[in-house]
Amino acid sequence: MRTVCGLARLVQRLVGRRGKPVVAVAAVRPLAGGRQPLLTDRVGEQRRGGVRLDQVDGTTCGSAVLVALSAWADPNEIERLDSAPAGFGRRFDARQKQVHKESTRFWPQALGTSPWGMVGWLRRNAPAAGPYRVRLVDDMNTPDVDDALAAAAKALTVGRPVPLLVGTFVPRHYVMALGLDGEAWRVYEPTSGEVRRLDLDVVRRRKLAGVLGFDRLHAVLLPA
Repeated sequence: MRTVCGLARLVQRLVGRRGKPVVAVAAVRPLAGGRQPLLTDRVGEQRRGGVRLDQVDGTTCGSAVLVALSAWADPNEIERLDSAPAGFGRRFDARQKQVHKESTRFWPQALGTSPWGMVGWLRRNAPAAGPYRVRLVDDMNTPDVDDALAAAAKALTVGRPVPLLVGTFVPRHYVMALGLDGEAWRVYEPTSGEVRRLDLDVVRRRKLAGVLGFDRLHAVLLPA
């Protein structure tokens, strides 16, 4: 059975075939160097200032990803987190809640953050990360999955993180691919605060739960 996002992607493809030709997306560009990321791509628990870098509650997986992506792009984000009088841990939690509120202006906060809310927040608040777009995935269609994975791998090859939306029949959870590891990816999973190795074969077989908590890939957020 197709997921909610898979059905939406199927409609996109059908409309695209009957309507205007699809315009190719420009090649992904590397951004300027000199970044000091909040996360590393080392497999295992991620900590800073003695604090595990996990999501603050059950609705802020997307916010944890956005904070990490903002910190990767903008040194000022890390500076704010590190220099807060309340301490890194409290500031990291408070920042997630702030980002969650900002990214759900037209969306129920109890449902987490929509993928369009994610890219909209990045556009407004983290311009140094460059523009991102939502690429829905029909995980019952092998060419569509392969195309999405190839586009994400192209971004990872030039050092651009790629948020991923996973779930069951409905989307449930955000994680973020950080880099390539042979035929696998290294992915930040904010519930655990860990970077985990994701074999792409489990994506194609719709068996992601052992690594990311949910089996189905719904969308990738791709940098331009």
